[in-house]
Amino acid sequence: MSLLNHRTLLLALPLLAAACGFTPVHAPGGTGAALYGRVAVQAPEEIKAASGTDAYFLVQNLEQRLGRGGSTAYKLDLTLSTTEEGQAITAGNEITRYSVIGSAGYSLTRLSDGKVASSGTVRNFTGYSATGSTVETLAGERDAHERLMVILADQITAQILATADLSAPAE
Repeated sequence: MSLLNHRTLLLALPLLAAACGFTPVHAPGGTGAALYGRVAVQAPEEIKAASGTDAYFLVQNLEQRLGRGGSTAYKLDLTLSTTEEGQAITAGNEITRYSVIGSAGYSLTRLSDGKVASSGTVRNFTGYSATGSTVETLAGERDAHERLMVILADQITAQILATADLSAPAE
């Protein structure tokens, strides 16, 4: 393919995307604009989770991305689970690295009619080293949990914005 054809293809891609109904999420009338500030995220103490700290960080990150509910039209219910697994084990049977594995289920429900607009489960992991002092290991563990909640919040937000059915209920 010649250079001219590559340029033509690159210039045609936005037109092709527009022709298939592609709309930027954060454009006026997009899903992001329709949801921002209208989602009441479940309170951290109501989330079924092994750690209240993890639930707090997940909710905090979701509220940063979706806005705090002012005039709420949707509610976001969550479930959260995290586990830790040893990843690097020395010949002396000591674990020197851990993975924090997280899974979060979500359900975005329209308050006007109770219809679920989007739901699903996201999974990811982070890790930390356990080779330093006790203070370093605990700080690494806490940081790994915080980073995991950022990742899970990003995934939940992306899936909601990509898949949410925001069509108005039939009257």
